[in-house]
Amino acid sequence: MEIDSQTLDAVCSYFKPFKAKRNEILLNYNQVSRHYYFINKGSIRLFTNTQEGHEISRYFAFEGNFVTALPSFIDQQPAEEFMQAIESSELLRISREDFYHLVDTMPGFTKIYTEILELGFIVAQKRIYGFQGSDAMQKVRWIIQNQPKILVRVSNKLAASYLGISPSTLSRIKAKL
Repeated sequence: MEIDSQTLDAVCSYFKPFKAKRNEILLNYNQVSRHYYFINKGSIRLFTNTQEGHEISRYFAFEGNFVTALPSFIDQQPAEEFMQAIESSELLRISREDFYHLVDTMPGFTKIYTEILELGFIVAQKRIYGFQGSDAMQKVRWIIQNQPKILVRVSNKLAASYLGISPSTLSRIKAKL
């Protein structure tokens, strides 16, 4: 989608630079999400904890992507996940109020938001379908095909928590490939 430079400048004026340190928590469990982030450099993950205290990574975002705890951002209810910078990250952030102001007043931004939502839905659906009934090897092959940055940029522990396998199983599979 093409956006003229004047519209782009207007949209960008609402985003403020924000730096996050490696492992910094940007949103705690049960906190309401009040910002949307664009990643210029670095990576962010969304995760939750099981009752046994194990982390389960739900989503990873890298440069050029938007990220937030979307259900909480939309309905302003407490998030059921954490958001963490897993690398030192240079972000642009926009408040919820400014974000929805742009959605309401700029058709070009509304189109971008729709595309973000559609892409997020497609990625989530592909992951569900790609993992259903799959063994560990098939899951790793799916990740290599569909989200290769995860295996390159993320620790085995975090990648394994996303795949639903143990870190040692992931290490063994990576050694075979």
